[in-house]
Amino acid sequence: MVALLALGALAAATVLVGLLGVTAMRTTSDFLVASRRVSPLLNSAAVSGEYLSAASFLGVAGLVVKDGVGALWYPVGFTAGYIAMLILVAAPMRRSGALTVPDFAEARLASPALRRLTAMVVLVIGVLYLVPQFRTAGLVLGAVSSTPYWVGVVIAGGVVSATLALGGMRAATYVQAFQFCLKLVLFIVPAVWLVVQVGPDVRHEAVHPVEFTHFARDTPVSFQVDVVLEVAEPTPVSSPAGGTRVLGPGEHAVAAGTTLLFAEGVPVPGVGGNSPPGDGDWRRPLLDLGDSGHPLLATWSVVFAIALGTMGLPHVLMRFHTSPDGRAARRTAAITVALLGVFYLFPGVYGLLGRVLVPELYLSGATDTVVVALPAQVDTGWSGTLVTALLSTGAFAAFLATSLGLLLAIAGAIAHDLLPGGGLRRLRVGVGASAALMVLLALPAAHLDAGLLVTWGFTVAASTFCPLLVLGIWWPRLTAAGAMAGVLTGLVASSGAIAAALFGPPLEGWPGVLVTQPAPWSVPLAFAVMVVVSLRGRPAPWAVTAMLRLHLDEEQDRPDRSA
Repeated sequence: MVALLALGALAAATVLVGLLGVTAMRTTSDFLVASRRVSPLLNSAAVSGEYLSAASFLGVAGLVVKDGVGALWYPVGFTAGYIAMLILVAAPMRRSGALTVPDFAEARLASPALRRLTAMVVLVIGVLYLVPQFRTAGLVLGAVSSTPYWVGVVIAGGVVSATLALGGMRAATYVQAFQFCLKLVLFIVPAVWLVVQVGPDVRHEAVHPVEFTHFARDTPVSFQVDVVLEVAEPTPVSSPAGGTRVLGPGEHAVAAGTTLLFAEGVPVPGVGGNSPPGDGDWRRPLLDLGDSGHPLLATWSVVFAIALGTMGLPHVLMRFHTSPDGRAARRTAAITVALLGVFYLFPGVYGLLGRVLVPELYLSGATDTVVVALPAQVDTGWSGTLVTALLSTGAFAAFLATSLGLLLAIAGAIAHDLLPGGGLRRLRVGVGASAALMVLLALPAAHLDAGLLVTWGFTVAASTFCPLLVLGIWWPRLTAAGAMAGVLTGLVASSGAIAAALFGPPLEGWPGVLVTQPAPWSVPLAFAVMVVVSLRGRPAPWAVTAMLRLHLDEEQDRPDRSA
């Protein structure tokens, strides 16, 4: 009940803070880029709030429990991407005068067809990134209350769409900055409380892990997704309704919604080839995706996708268009690196404590909930309930803040870039329709891995917008035909690999890694196609002027042509 009250207060506060943006909503520029008047400090807090999604607040700690300490490479890639964005993209993007990434593509290369193609890419990235936010909202609300999965999904979609429809980017800026401060406090304070409360024995075991082979106590495991358990020796289990049965050696399918009680001392089953928390593979500081046997390749693939994909995330790039000028955009990126660096010191704390206190989550497919599951293992009294409520509130703040930016990018791509006319009314309708569609897509997505979906979103961004922005900003020979060919190649290559990973036959070894995480070959391929096709053509005569606009400081009295 306490958690539900806290979440209700957060939802109400989100809408109320969003109302601050209503009075300043008069033009498309007001709706999409807050009239370009957001200060670097406020903007960096908003960028950080937008970027710290479910994958950061919950997913990294969950991946540590599931995949081992190698999962800490994810925050390295997240933060490194902003350094690349600071150096290569932030200031020139703001100087372009564009409102969206497709707007930039047409302004740089004068190609309406390229604008439409990049708008479609925004939609692909938005779906891959936004669906996990709504999905994890449903899982977390179900974990801290008795509500079904769909309730959290619908609540997240309703709050986000209402806030954006009322106040647009200005409302999103206030909400995201407020929620970043909230998330930072509600992530750090519980982490310190947990470390103090668990005692020296648990702290020692957290940093000196042993393999999770037997249940240390009677442990109920609630399976939120379908799971195949691999049993090596006869294992007795019971159900809450009563009755005990023995799982014989072999594989046993367990349906979502099932709860099994494992007695103290019972051997722990395996799960689909994943390494049990604490074993040698789990302790290795590399990622071995799908037990491929190529951990170094898998680690580089993930870091490559995340670091380069950050430069191409449309909802993050839109935030830099809200800066008054290029210098302010660069300062925003620099402050954001520092803020993210502080936050990412703590997911590992939750992951390591989760391996000791709730290692059974790796069986149930619910490792994303490890952060909110920990306090009840430490204190079953009022303080544990309170900390659970605080973490649940911070987690929902993560979903809402990221969803605001993603939904705005999707609505902008539809109403501003794909459909002629635009206008505030169409943008608001686009927000509502996009939110409804994302909710419908998230409802059957409970069994999907949120971290994997978000990484795929980064992969598509790295394979399409990263080459377009880097070459479009720094290479005057880029042509519209080259940009079209490169973006299309990157989109087909990355999306095709993702589809093969989802629907194709399972692959093993290094081919499996490069299909599951295609960035190491899809990004260079997109760059190469852009360069080769551009060299076969000739840039437009005004290309030098377009480049100068991106790299020269703005005149203080230059009017904003987009307003």
